[in-house]
Amino acid sequence: MRRQDIWVDFGLSGLTKWFAGPWVGEATPEEIVAGAADWGDGAYAATLLEDALRLLESPVSTRVIALLWRAATGLPHDHDMRGDERAWLGEIVRICAERIRRNEPSFTPVPPDPPVDGSLREAVLEEIRKAAPAVERAVGPGGAEVVAGLEQVVVQVDPDLGFRLFLRVLKAHLVPVTESRYLRYHELGERFGHHELVVDDGTLQSASDTD
Repeated sequence: MRRQDIWVDFGLSGLTKWFAGPWVGEATPEEIVAGAADWGDGAYAATLLEDALRLLESPVSTRVIALLWRAATGLPHDHDMRGDERAWLGEIVRICAERIRRNEPSFTPVPPDPPVDGSLREAVLEEIRKAAPAVERAVGPGGAEVVAGLEQVVVQVDPDLGFRLFLRVLKAHLVPVTESRYLRYHELGERFGHHELVVDDGTLQSASDTD
């Protein structure tokens, strides 16, 4: 299945939504990842593995990974984070690789292709910076670090992943989005090759247009 055919938020950004669901208390983290990896007869597994590998092998600090995970799942800022987020990314890679091997027994994870061109990187950074004050207010303590972390992912990891995590933070914290920004987000999604429901699954909050 091609990425543009996946009509739900995919990869690591989509996984954060799975961890915000009502079933979280009824399943282990590993079971939740396995369920996500199995979505669409395993179509989700490759995108999740790619995102996890990119972030795992990046220079982004473990603390920033933890901040972004909590922000994208809608959890409050935690000054006492455990520091095992890289081990958690490694576990995600393992689970996804096992799911892919059910269809491709010889599969071995390899480093992902280089990210997309710089023009998309700058476009995503511009949208994050324009939304920064609203994001910081909505996230509360640690909000400025979350914004800086999103920018870091866009620059040092992958603008596609950074854009999807940015959208997930907006949705998780009910950050109002004006009509003009909403249209720009959809335009960016089209440039990345996303299905329109990846950009908005009905949970982006609308606001009066002042842009």
